[in-house]
Amino acid sequence: MAENENLPWSLVVTPKSRWFHLNLKEIWRYRDLLVLFLRRDVVTVYKQTILGPLWFIIQPILTTVIFTIIFGNIAEISTDGLPHVLFYLSGIILWNYFADCLKATADAFKSNENIFGKVYFPRVIVPLSTILSNLIKFGIQFLLFIGVLIYFSFKMDLHDIGPDIILFPFLLVMVAGLSLGFGMIISSLTTKYRDLSFLISFGIQLVMYATPVIYPLSEAPEKYKIFILANPISSLIEAFRYIFLGSGAIDFYYLLYSLIFTIVILFLGLVVFNKTEKTFMDTV
Repeated sequence: MAENENLPWSLVVTPKSRWFHLNLKEIWRYRDLLVLFLRRDVVTVYKQTILGPLWFIIQPILTTVIFTIIFGNIAEISTDGLPHVLFYLSGIILWNYFADCLKATADAFKSNENIFGKVYFPRVIVPLSTILSNLIKFGIQFLLFIGVLIYFSFKMDLHDIGPDIILFPFLLVMVAGLSLGFGMIISSLTTKYRDLSFLISFGIQLVMYATPVIYPLSEAPEKYKIFILANPISSLIEAFRYIFLGSGAIDFYYLLYSLIFTIVILFLGLVVFNKTEKTFMDTV
């Protein structure tokens, strides 16, 4: 027994002393746990449903149909000459990725408090698994979008996809970074202020109307465009539409603004998340 007492510890867990701490080596060490969380997020959500993963496709289709009827046919909002289905679907799938990541990340501390209180692992793995699991969901919805795009390409002349497509992965990374940063900040605040959890879905819905999801930026009144473009997601959706549909525009100044905004909000999110992690179990 005495010999065992003199053996060094294999792992020493200490509170993070720095505000900004992202130990990639530690995250890589727990990569198996990241895969388990990823599988949990993908499989268990629709495990006891009849249609299962088909909901990944049904949700954007139903939303597109509703938008087409209400905003396209009744309100007659312009879609820059594009078929309503293509226009709305292109905005919906990118917005859904941002909104789903934000909502799940914002609930990271509250929904995992039982796990956090029993065993140690890098807490940032939970929001990272959310980003990756929703990326799989986005991939399925993106294939649906490509299928619809191919269908309409046989019926009418559409924009040819060019070299601008190399920007597509960067757009996704920025959307993921924005949702991760905002989500970690909100998740940290909801440990003390539970009221915020009730405002998330409502707030996301409001912000969607300040984003060119259901209308093209070109149709927005000139005096409001500056406020719409202040939303960092707006330029990303506009660039996404231009790449695949030729609608909208790629404005590198606003994309640079979105990139800087993403870096800043991601930095702040990690700072707040790391600070909250130390005292999380004392406040819940």
